[in-house]
Formats: sequence, structure tokens, C-alpha cells
Amino acid sequence: MSLIAVWTAVVTFGYGRYWGHHTTRLAVCDLAVTIGCMAGTLLAQPLSHLQNGASLLTSVWATGPVLALAIARGRDGGLLGAVAISGATLLLRGTDDLARQLYNIQLLLVAGLVVGYAATTTRRASARLTDAIAAESAAAERLRLGRTIHDGVLQVLAQVQRSGRGGGDAARLADLAAEQEVALRALITSSPATTSGTGESDLGAALAVLATTRVEVVLPAHPVPLPAATVAELTAAVTEALANVARHAGPDARAWVVLEDLGDEVLVAVRDDGVGTTSERLDGAAADGRLGVSQSIRGRIADLGGDVAVRRTPRPPCGSRRPPARTSC
Repeated sequence: MSLIAVWTAVVTFGYGRYWGHHTTRLAVCDLAVTIGCMAGTLLAQPLSHLQNGASLLTSVWATGPVLALAIARGRDGGLLGAVAISGATLLLRGTDDLARQLYNIQLLLVAGLVVGYAATTTRRASARLTDAIAAESAAAERLRLGRTIHDGVLQVLAQVQRSGRGGGDAARLADLAAEQEVALRALITSSPATTSGTGESDLGAALAVLATTRVEVVLPAHPVPLPAATVAELTAAVTEALANVARHAGPDARAWVVLEDLGDEVLVAVRDDGVGTTSERLDGAAADGRLGVSQSIRGRIADLGGDVAVRRTPRPPCGSRRPPARTSC
């Protein structure tokens, strides 16, 4: 009993001090110590007495690690703890009074499952609430910054753009000002990229900031949530495609980025009205060590399980998908 009292103090301090960091490890240790204390009953009672109905030293104290595992690991953790405690009980008591033991085991299993389910539901609700508060705060901050930028930076850029219509270096400066104006407007009007506490981001919000005076981004009216790593790779591939347009499509080429959410797959199209390319030129570039298309675009999309096609037609050339459905472009 002294060991039970000491261990109760230890886990009470541990759960209160380290909850959320090493909870699962502590709960597993709690389970092992509890089973050991149950077996320690044999030091005070012979096995025959236990099988004839004598009480275990742990009594209801044995439910502690079951509830701790249920809170820490959800339904599966509660079920694991209940099965372990129930198995130890059956080993010590035998099967003579099986009906009574099954009743207690049933209560233990139900407690583990219910508490585990409630803990999981509570965590998810808390994550959603945190996301909602963060999104509201981000939207308010975005509006405040938008007003500040509009009253200052955007007006200056617009003035520079108007002042540079005479030609020469001033015209080049006006073009740069126009590009930055479009980029800033896209930044302050786009939605926050993160959409949930599950590690997902909005692909549309990530692509929206790529808009310039020469690049138009067309997005669905609703968010397109994907894993954050997938969004980062897709955005990098589209950025590389736009860089190729700037380098090779001609000085007056314009580009369009179109995002389509098809339900079980996502299509990202990058199109330009430049001079175009050929498969032979792409193969030659890869052979010469210029890996922009073969690695930065094709490699990224292939790693995500998607497909890439490059065509000199109006059909979109760049696509990716949500696993496991296959994307074609």
C-alpha cells in the first residue's frame, strides 16, 4: 500500500507538470506499475484466495492508467489500457467467477472508450477554435495593414507609374512599380494560407501572391486545402514555370495560372502567350544540365504522385493531384 501511495503522488505530480509533453510515456509507465501492484497482491493473499473472490490491493485504483491513456491517446489508448488491466485481472482471478469479472471488464472497456472518444473530440474542437481565432486575428491584421499600405505604399507606386510614362529609365521604373503594386494588392487581398490545425494550407492563397502585371492568377471561390508540404512543392513548381516564362517566352509574354479543384484531384495550369518550346529543346536543356523543367517542375510533381505535361497548345501544362487519384493535364 505504501508503494501505491507513493506512486499516486508521483503520477499526480507528473500528469500535472508534464501533461502534453511526455504524457503517453508516463501513462504507459503508470500502466506497468499498476499491473505490478496488482501482481503484488500475491504477497498478501495466496492465488487460491484471489480466485475465490478476495479483493485485489489495487481495487478501483487500477482504472487510473486506463483513463490517462484514454485522455492522452484517445479511443485506442483507452482500449489498450482496459485490455491490459482486464488481462491482468483474469490471470490473477481465473475464470471461476467469470460472469462477475466480465461485468467489471465491460465497465472498464466502456470507460476507456468513452473517455478516449471525449478527449479526442475535445482536442479537435479546441484546435478548430484556435484556428478560428487565429483566422479572425489574421483577417483583422490584414485589413489594418491593407489600409496602411493603400494610404501610403500603393499611392506612391501609382504615382511612380504615372510619372514614368515618358519613356527611358523612367518607363522601366514605372513598369517595376506597376508589378509591385499588383503584387502588394494580391498580398493584402488574399486569404491566410493556413486553414486548419492539421497541417493543411490553402493552395489558392499560396498561388494568389504570384500575381503581377504580366501574371494573372485565377482561383476557385472556395479554399483548396492540401497538406502544407504539398502546397509548398506545388507553389515552387509554379514559380519555376513562371520564371521560365520570364526567361524564354519573350519580353512581352503574359502568363496565366489557373487552379481547379476537381474534388478528388487538383489541376494547376500555367499558360503563356510567348514563343513556346519543343520537346527537343526540353530534352536538350536536361542533357546540358539545365534542370528547371526536369527537376524543379517534373521532379516535384512526380514526388507528389502527380503528372506534368508541356504542350504548345492552349491546354494547361502543369498539374498535380490529391493522392490516390491520378491527375492528367
